[in-house]
Amino acid sequence: MAIRLGNNCQNCKNLNGENTCKVHGVEVSGHYTCDQFEMRAELKDHRDCTTCLRYEREDCANPSHAAPGMMCASWAPQRASA
Repeated sequence: MAIRLGNNCQNCKNLNGENTCKVHGVEVSGHYTCDQFEMRAELKDHRDCTTCLRYEREDCANPSHAAPGMMCASWAPQRASA
């Protein structure tokens, strides 16, 4: 299974902080897209223990070493769902 960024409002530079489209002036979500879609120039790639789903949980692979700024091979995104 390939993982790709969607051409949806969550990845559009016209989305403001309140989940409102700057072009259309309506509330949107990741389920929407339109012809004025413009990909954000920057995507956040901040991966360390603080952004890991397992941080400070029992299933953390390295609980004695887990700390802000650290990274391991068991990192999982906080919003993971399968």
